[in-house]
Amino acid sequence: MNTSRRQFNRWITVTLAAVWTGLIALAGTPKAGEAFPDLAKANLEGKLPDLAGKIVVVDFWASWCSPCKKALPVLAELSKEYGPKGVVFVAVSLDEDKADMDAFLKKNPLPFAVVRDPKGKLAESLNIQGIPVSFVIAPDGKVAAAHNGFEGDKTRAKYVTQLDQLLKK
Repeated sequence: MNTSRRQFNRWITVTLAAVWTGLIALAGTPKAGEAFPDLAKANLEGKLPDLAGKIVVVDFWASWCSPCKKALPVLAELSKEYGPKGVVFVAVSLDEDKADMDAFLKKNPLPFAVVRDPKGKLAESLNIQGIPVSFVIAPDGKVAAAHNGFEGDKTRAKYVTQLDQLLKK
């Protein structure tokens, strides 16, 4: 096994252990009011919609992530509600193997853009330590809110509040 693969496997093991024990924090990730990277320049695989000047929800996930599998249907539901209001949703897969992502999406299609960060470079640049992690981005490109993990209805309610507030501005 090559060194980068071993490091990735170690990262996965440590990440999963931390998620299960609830120790993951968003330390070092963009905070509210800070600029979010331009996704169009992040070398992601897949087609991004036009994000300029829009409210955007960016969710980092992977097909092997159990909490992600619970969060994605909620995001799909929210996209159907808020998409017509101009909110754009983007799912960023961290699956190393595209076939894993494709198989998941075939069984669980999403009504919004899905791109892939196969080498985790964007996730690494954002210092993401575990998934799911999502960011609500204001029209000015700055982070309005960050969500670490997924707590069902509690997380859904936070999205609704944040999106409603941004849409009122």
